[in-house]
Amino acid sequence: MTSRVRPVRTTLGRRGFLQAAGVGALGLSAFALAGCGDDPDGPLDQVRYALIGDGKAEPGTILRNNLGGFDLPGQLGLPVQWQTGFTASLPVMEAIKSGSIDFSFATATAVIYAIGGEVPIVPLVAYPLPRNEVDILVPRGSTIKTGADLRGRKVADQRGTTGTYSLVKYLETYGLGLDDIEYVNLPAADAEAAFAQGKVDAWINWQPTIELAKRKHDALALPEVKTYDYAFFVASERLAFDNPDKAATLVRAVRDAQRWIDGNPDTAVSAFADLGGFGDSDLEEQVYLDLVKSRRLSYSGAGDFTVVDDAAIAGTQDLADNFHALGVYPERVEVTGWLRDERFDAIKSTLTQALAR
Repeated sequence: MTSRVRPVRTTLGRRGFLQAAGVGALGLSAFALAGCGDDPDGPLDQVRYALIGDGKAEPGTILRNNLGGFDLPGQLGLPVQWQTGFTASLPVMEAIKSGSIDFSFATATAVIYAIGGEVPIVPLVAYPLPRNEVDILVPRGSTIKTGADLRGRKVADQRGTTGTYSLVKYLETYGLGLDDIEYVNLPAADAEAAFAQGKVDAWINWQPTIELAKRKHDALALPEVKTYDYAFFVASERLAFDNPDKAATLVRAVRDAQRWIDGNPDTAVSAFADLGGFGDSDLEEQVYLDLVKSRRLSYSGAGDFTVVDDAAIAGTQDLADNFHALGVYPERVEVTGWLRDERFDAIKSTLTQALAR
Protein backbone atom coordinates (compact mmCIF):
# COMPACT_ATOMS: atom_id res chain seq x y z
CA MET A 1 0.00 0.00 0.00
CA THR A 2 1.40 3.40 -1.01
CA SER A 3 1.89 5.83 1.84
CA ARG A 4 -0.06 9.05 1.59
CA VAL A 5 1.75 12.37 1.66
CA ARG A 6 -0.32 15.40 2.52
CA PRO A 7 0.10 18.69 0.65
CA VAL A 8 2.00 21.49 2.35
CA ARG A 9 -0.33 23.60 4.46
CA THR A 10 -1.23 27.11 3.46
CA THR A 11 -1.01 29.74 6.18
CA LEU A 12 -4.73 30.44 6.07
CA GLY A 13 -5.75 26.80 6.43
CA ARG A 14 -8.35 24.69 4.65
CA ARG A 15 -11.51 26.00 6.29
CA GLY A 16 -10.34 29.60 6.21
CA PHE A 17 -9.49 29.39 2.52
CA LEU A 18 -12.78 27.78 1.58
CA GLN A 19 -14.81 30.26 3.62
CA ALA A 20 -12.89 33.24 2.27
CA ALA A 21 -13.44 31.96 -1.25
CA GLY A 22 -17.15 31.45 -0.57
CA VAL A 23 -17.12 27.65 -0.69
CA GLY A 24 -17.58 26.68 2.94
CA ALA A 25 -21.38 26.55 2.89
CA LEU A 26 -21.34 24.65 -0.39
CA GLY A 27 -19.01 22.11 1.07
CA LEU A 28 -21.15 21.54 4.12
CA SER A 29 -24.28 21.04 2.05
CA ALA A 30 -22.42 18.61 -0.19
CA PHE A 31 -21.35 16.62 2.85
CA ALA A 32 -24.95 16.39 3.94
CA LEU A 33 -25.95 15.23 0.47
CA ALA A 34 -23.18 12.68 0.19
CA GLY A 35 -23.53 11.17 3.64
CA CYS A 36 -20.78 9.80 5.80
CA GLY A 37 -17.85 7.92 4.32
CA ASP A 38 -16.90 4.36 5.21
CA ASP A 39 -13.78 3.20 7.02
CA PRO A 40 -10.91 5.05 5.29
CA ASP A 41 -8.38 2.46 6.45
CA GLY A 42 -10.33 -0.59 5.29
CA PRO A 43 -10.18 -2.19 1.85
CA LEU A 44 -12.02 -0.46 -0.98
CA ASP A 45 -15.39 -2.23 -1.24
CA GLN A 46 -17.24 0.29 -3.46
CA VAL A 47 -16.57 3.39 -5.52
CA ARG A 48 -18.51 6.59 -4.71
CA TYR A 49 -18.87 8.51 -7.99
CA ALA A 50 -20.14 12.11 -7.86
CA LEU A 51 -22.69 13.10 -10.51
CA ILE A 52 -22.72 16.89 -10.88
CA GLY A 53 -25.60 19.04 -12.01
CA ASP A 54 -28.45 17.56 -14.01
CA GLY A 55 -26.30 14.77 -15.45
CA LYS A 56 -28.27 14.73 -18.68
CA ALA A 57 -25.51 14.52 -21.25
CA GLU A 58 -22.40 13.30 -19.52
CA PRO A 59 -20.45 10.05 -19.36
CA GLY A 60 -21.41 9.36 -15.73
CA THR A 61 -25.05 9.01 -16.73
CA ILE A 62 -24.08 6.62 -19.54
CA LEU A 63 -22.16 4.47 -17.08
CA ARG A 64 -24.77 4.67 -14.33
CA ASN A 65 -27.52 3.41 -16.63
CA ASN A 66 -25.43 0.86 -18.53
CA LEU A 67 -26.10 2.62 -21.82
CA GLY A 68 -23.95 1.89 -24.85
CA GLY A 69 -23.11 -1.58 -23.57
CA PHE A 70 -21.04 -0.31 -20.62
CA ASP A 71 -20.88 -2.25 -17.35
CA LEU A 72 -18.77 -0.20 -14.95
CA PRO A 73 -19.27 -2.38 -11.84
CA GLY A 74 -18.29 -5.39 -13.92
CA GLN A 75 -15.15 -3.63 -15.15
CA LEU A 76 -14.20 -2.54 -11.65
CA GLY A 77 -15.18 -5.72 -9.89
CA LEU A 78 -16.83 -3.44 -7.32
CA PRO A 79 -20.27 -1.87 -6.85
CA VAL A 80 -20.58 1.81 -7.75
CA GLN A 81 -22.55 4.21 -5.58
CA TRP A 82 -23.76 7.19 -7.60
CA GLN A 83 -23.84 10.32 -5.45
CA THR A 84 -26.18 13.00 -6.81
CA GLY A 85 -27.33 16.42 -5.68
CA PHE A 86 -24.11 18.34 -6.35
CA THR A 87 -24.76 21.62 -8.14
CA ALA A 88 -21.11 22.06 -9.16
CA SER A 89 -17.70 20.50 -8.61
CA LEU A 90 -16.74 22.86 -5.78
CA PRO A 91 -18.96 21.10 -3.19
CA VAL A 92 -17.54 17.75 -4.25
CA MET A 93 -14.12 18.82 -3.00
CA GLU A 94 -15.42 18.99 0.56
CA ALA A 95 -17.18 15.66 0.08
CA ILE A 96 -13.84 14.13 -0.91
CA LYS A 97 -12.33 15.68 2.20
CA SER A 98 -15.04 14.07 4.32
CA GLY A 99 -14.33 10.66 2.80
CA SER A 100 -17.72 10.53 1.08
CA ILE A 101 -16.62 10.65 -2.57
CA ASP A 102 -13.93 8.72 -4.43
CA PHE A 103 -14.12 10.03 -8.01
CA SER A 104 -15.42 13.14 -9.76
CA PHE A 105 -15.24 15.65 -12.56
CA ALA A 106 -13.75 18.97 -11.42
CA THR A 107 -13.20 22.32 -13.07
CA ALA A 108 -9.84 24.00 -12.64
CA THR A 109 -11.47 26.42 -10.20
CA ALA A 110 -12.47 23.49 -7.99
CA VAL A 111 -8.98 22.01 -8.18
CA ILE A 112 -7.49 25.35 -7.12
CA TYR A 113 -9.91 25.57 -4.20
CA ALA A 114 -8.90 22.05 -3.22
CA ILE A 115 -5.19 22.88 -3.33
CA GLY A 116 -5.61 26.08 -1.32
CA GLY A 117 -8.02 24.42 1.08
CA GLU A 118 -5.90 21.30 1.71
CA VAL A 119 -8.45 18.89 0.26
CA PRO A 120 -6.60 15.61 -0.43
CA ILE A 121 -7.51 15.11 -4.08
CA VAL A 122 -5.37 13.39 -6.69
CA PRO A 123 -5.54 14.88 -10.21
CA LEU A 124 -5.91 12.07 -12.73
CA VAL A 125 -6.53 13.56 -16.17
CA ALA A 126 -7.21 16.99 -17.66
CA TYR A 127 -8.45 18.62 -20.85
CA PRO A 128 -9.30 22.16 -22.01
CA LEU A 129 -12.95 23.09 -21.79
CA PRO A 130 -14.54 23.87 -25.17
CA ARG A 131 -13.46 27.32 -26.30
CA ASN A 132 -17.08 28.23 -27.07
CA GLU A 133 -18.64 26.88 -23.88
CA VAL A 134 -19.18 30.33 -22.35
CA ASP A 135 -21.42 33.09 -23.71
CA ILE A 136 -22.26 36.65 -22.71
CA LEU A 137 -25.91 37.43 -23.38
CA VAL A 138 -27.43 40.83 -24.08
CA PRO A 139 -31.09 41.59 -24.86
CA ARG A 140 -32.06 41.75 -28.51
CA GLY A 141 -31.91 45.41 -29.52
CA SER A 142 -29.24 46.26 -26.92
CA THR A 143 -26.67 48.91 -27.79
CA ILE A 144 -23.99 46.54 -26.48
CA LYS A 145 -22.38 44.99 -29.56
CA THR A 146 -18.86 44.12 -28.36
CA GLY A 147 -16.86 43.96 -25.16
CA ALA A 148 -15.95 47.63 -25.54
CA ASP A 149 -19.61 48.54 -25.00
CA LEU A 150 -19.64 46.85 -21.59
CA ARG A 151 -17.84 49.81 -20.00
CA GLY A 152 -20.04 51.17 -17.22
CA ARG A 153 -22.73 48.55 -17.77
CA LYS A 154 -24.20 46.05 -15.29
CA VAL A 155 -22.82 42.57 -15.99
CA ALA A 156 -24.03 39.55 -14.01
CA ASP A 157 -21.64 36.70 -13.20
CA GLN A 158 -21.17 34.11 -10.48
CA ARG A 159 -17.92 35.19 -8.87
CA GLY A 160 -15.03 32.73 -8.83
CA THR A 161 -16.22 30.51 -11.69
CA THR A 162 -15.28 29.70 -15.26
CA GLY A 163 -17.47 32.64 -16.27
CA THR A 164 -15.43 35.06 -14.18
CA TYR A 165 -12.20 33.98 -15.82
CA SER A 166 -13.70 34.24 -19.31
CA LEU A 167 -15.10 37.69 -18.49
CA VAL A 168 -11.72 38.92 -17.27
CA LYS A 169 -9.98 37.65 -20.41
CA TYR A 170 -12.70 39.04 -22.70
CA LEU A 171 -12.52 42.49 -21.15
CA GLU A 172 -8.73 42.44 -21.43
CA THR A 173 -8.99 42.15 -25.22
CA TYR A 174 -10.70 45.57 -25.17
CA GLY A 175 -8.31 47.13 -22.68
CA LEU A 176 -10.84 46.86 -19.86
CA GLY A 177 -10.96 45.28 -16.43
CA LEU A 178 -13.69 44.43 -13.94
CA ASP A 179 -13.35 47.92 -12.46
CA ASP A 180 -14.58 49.33 -15.77
CA ILE A 181 -17.95 47.58 -15.54
CA GLU A 182 -20.63 47.45 -12.86
CA TYR A 183 -20.01 43.90 -11.74
CA VAL A 184 -23.02 42.06 -10.25
CA ASN A 185 -22.28 38.80 -8.42
CA LEU A 186 -25.26 36.45 -8.79
CA PRO A 187 -25.80 32.68 -9.00
CA ALA A 188 -27.20 31.47 -12.31
CA ALA A 189 -30.90 31.36 -11.38
CA ASP A 190 -30.85 34.86 -9.90
CA ALA A 191 -28.76 36.17 -12.78
CA GLU A 192 -31.24 34.83 -15.33
CA ALA A 193 -34.14 36.45 -13.47
CA ALA A 194 -32.27 39.76 -13.31
CA PHE A 195 -31.47 39.52 -17.01
CA ALA A 196 -35.08 38.72 -17.95
CA GLN A 197 -36.32 41.67 -15.87
CA GLY A 198 -33.82 44.10 -17.39
CA LYS A 199 -32.02 44.65 -14.08
CA VAL A 200 -28.65 43.85 -15.64
CA ASP A 201 -27.37 44.72 -19.10
CA ALA A 202 -25.48 41.49 -19.76
CA TRP A 203 -24.97 38.06 -18.24
CA ILE A 204 -22.14 35.55 -18.59
CA ASN A 205 -22.49 31.83 -17.96
CA TRP A 206 -21.73 28.47 -19.56
CA GLN A 207 -23.58 25.68 -21.33
CA PRO A 208 -26.26 24.46 -21.19
CA THR A 209 -27.66 27.18 -18.90
CA ILE A 210 -26.72 30.08 -21.13
CA GLU A 211 -27.95 28.55 -24.42
CA LEU A 212 -31.28 27.65 -22.83
CA ALA A 213 -31.62 31.22 -21.55
CA LYS A 214 -30.62 32.63 -24.93
CA ARG A 215 -33.46 30.79 -26.64
CA LYS A 216 -36.03 31.34 -23.89
CA HIS A 217 -35.43 35.10 -23.77
CA ASP A 218 -34.66 35.61 -27.48
CA ALA A 219 -31.30 37.09 -26.47
CA LEU A 220 -28.09 37.61 -28.42
CA ALA A 221 -24.57 36.42 -27.61
CA LEU A 222 -21.63 38.79 -27.93
CA PRO A 223 -18.96 37.78 -30.46
CA GLU A 224 -15.55 36.30 -29.68
CA VAL A 225 -16.23 35.28 -26.06
CA LYS A 226 -13.92 32.37 -25.23
CA THR A 227 -13.43 29.80 -22.49
CA TYR A 228 -9.95 29.48 -21.01
CA ASP A 229 -10.58 27.05 -18.16
CA TYR A 230 -9.47 23.42 -17.88
CA ALA A 231 -11.42 20.43 -16.63
CA PHE A 232 -10.10 17.52 -14.59
CA PHE A 233 -11.19 14.18 -13.27
CA VAL A 234 -9.92 13.70 -9.74
CA ALA A 235 -9.91 10.96 -7.14
CA SER A 236 -9.51 10.54 -3.44
CA GLU A 237 -6.04 9.53 -2.27
CA ARG A 238 -7.44 6.22 -1.16
CA LEU A 239 -8.64 5.38 -4.66
CA ALA A 240 -5.70 6.78 -6.63
CA PHE A 241 -2.78 5.80 -4.40
CA ASP A 242 -4.06 2.57 -2.87
CA ASN A 243 -6.08 1.30 -5.86
CA PRO A 244 -4.43 2.78 -8.98
CA ASP A 245 -5.77 0.08 -11.31
CA LYS A 246 -9.34 0.88 -10.23
CA ALA A 247 -8.71 4.58 -10.84
CA ALA A 248 -7.32 3.80 -14.29
CA THR A 249 -10.37 1.64 -15.08
CA LEU A 250 -12.68 4.51 -14.11
CA VAL A 251 -10.78 6.98 -16.26
CA ARG A 252 -10.88 4.71 -19.30
CA ALA A 253 -14.58 4.05 -18.81
CA VAL A 254 -15.33 7.79 -18.68
CA ARG A 255 -13.26 8.42 -21.81
CA ASP A 256 -14.95 5.61 -23.71
CA ALA A 257 -18.44 6.66 -22.56
CA GLN A 258 -17.81 10.21 -23.80
CA ARG A 259 -16.57 8.85 -27.12
CA TRP A 260 -19.80 6.85 -27.37
CA ILE A 261 -21.81 10.04 -26.78
CA ASP A 262 -19.78 11.87 -29.44
CA GLY A 263 -20.33 9.07 -31.93
CA ASN A 264 -24.03 8.60 -31.16
CA PRO A 265 -25.47 12.01 -30.24
CA ASP A 266 -29.05 11.32 -31.30
CA THR A 267 -29.11 7.95 -29.55
CA ALA A 268 -27.51 9.38 -26.40
CA VAL A 269 -29.85 12.36 -26.06
CA SER A 270 -32.85 10.14 -26.84
CA ALA A 271 -31.71 7.80 -24.06
CA PHE A 272 -31.46 10.72 -21.64
CA ALA A 273 -34.98 11.75 -22.63
CA ASP A 274 -36.26 8.22 -22.02
CA LEU A 275 -34.76 8.42 -18.52
CA GLY A 276 -36.97 11.46 -17.89
CA GLY A 277 -34.07 13.88 -17.81
CA PHE A 278 -35.79 16.57 -19.87
CA GLY A 279 -39.28 16.26 -18.42
CA ASP A 280 -41.72 17.64 -20.98
CA SER A 281 -39.33 20.27 -22.32
CA ASP A 282 -38.78 19.81 -26.04
CA LEU A 283 -36.66 22.96 -26.00
CA GLU A 284 -34.29 21.56 -23.42
CA GLU A 285 -33.92 18.29 -25.31
CA GLN A 286 -33.19 20.16 -28.54
CA VAL A 287 -30.65 22.41 -26.84
CA TYR A 288 -28.83 19.41 -25.40
CA LEU A 289 -28.80 17.67 -28.77
CA ASP A 290 -27.37 20.77 -30.43
CA LEU A 291 -24.72 21.19 -27.71
CA VAL A 292 -23.70 17.53 -27.81
CA LYS A 293 -23.33 17.66 -31.59
CA SER A 294 -21.36 20.91 -31.50
CA ARG A 295 -19.35 19.66 -28.48
CA ARG A 296 -19.93 22.75 -26.36
CA LEU A 297 -20.59 21.05 -23.01
CA SER A 298 -18.12 20.76 -20.13
CA TYR A 299 -17.71 17.03 -20.74
CA SER A 300 -17.28 17.32 -24.49
CA GLY A 301 -13.49 17.09 -24.33
CA ALA A 302 -13.45 14.07 -22.03
CA GLY A 303 -13.03 11.73 -24.99
CA ASP A 304 -9.57 13.17 -25.59
CA PHE A 305 -8.22 13.84 -22.09
CA THR A 306 -4.67 12.95 -21.05
CA VAL A 307 -2.73 12.84 -17.83
CA VAL A 308 -2.20 16.35 -16.49
CA ASP A 309 0.23 18.04 -18.88
CA ASP A 310 2.17 21.32 -18.97
CA ALA A 311 -0.62 23.19 -20.76
CA ALA A 312 -3.18 22.24 -18.12
CA ILE A 313 -0.78 23.21 -15.34
CA ALA A 314 0.08 26.58 -16.90
CA GLY A 315 -3.57 27.40 -17.63
CA THR A 316 -4.68 26.52 -14.11
CA GLN A 317 -1.88 28.54 -12.55
CA ASP A 318 -2.84 31.55 -14.66
CA LEU A 319 -6.45 31.23 -13.53
CA ALA A 320 -5.35 31.02 -9.90
CA ASP A 321 -3.13 34.09 -10.24
CA ASN A 322 -5.91 36.09 -11.87
CA PHE A 323 -8.36 35.17 -9.13
CA HIS A 324 -5.86 36.03 -6.43
CA ALA A 325 -5.30 39.45 -8.04
CA LEU A 326 -9.07 39.97 -8.09
CA GLY A 327 -9.35 39.02 -4.40
CA VAL A 328 -11.35 35.87 -5.10
CA TYR A 329 -8.62 33.80 -3.45
CA PRO A 330 -7.22 35.18 -0.18
CA GLU A 331 -3.73 33.86 -0.94
CA ARG A 332 -1.73 33.01 -4.04
CA VAL A 333 -2.15 29.29 -4.70
CA GLU A 334 0.97 27.45 -5.91
CA VAL A 335 -0.66 25.25 -8.51
CA THR A 336 2.41 24.42 -10.59
CA GLY A 337 4.50 22.80 -7.88
CA TRP A 338 1.51 20.98 -6.45
CA LEU A 339 0.42 19.43 -9.75
CA ARG A 340 3.99 18.43 -10.57
CA ASP A 341 4.62 16.81 -7.20
CA GLU A 342 6.46 13.51 -7.62
CA ARG A 343 3.92 11.76 -5.39
CA PHE A 344 1.65 11.69 -8.47
CA ASP A 345 4.25 10.05 -10.73
CA ALA A 346 3.17 6.46 -10.11
CA ILE A 347 -0.52 7.04 -10.81
CA LYS A 348 0.39 9.09 -13.90
CA SER A 349 2.36 6.14 -15.22
CA THR A 350 -0.54 3.77 -14.59
CA LEU A 351 -2.99 6.12 -16.30
CA THR A 352 -0.73 6.68 -19.30
CA GLN A 353 -0.54 2.95 -19.89
CA ALA A 354 -4.30 2.53 -19.46
CA LEU A 355 -5.16 5.36 -21.86
CA ALA A 356 -2.84 3.95 -24.52
CA ARG A 357 -5.18 0.97 -24.84
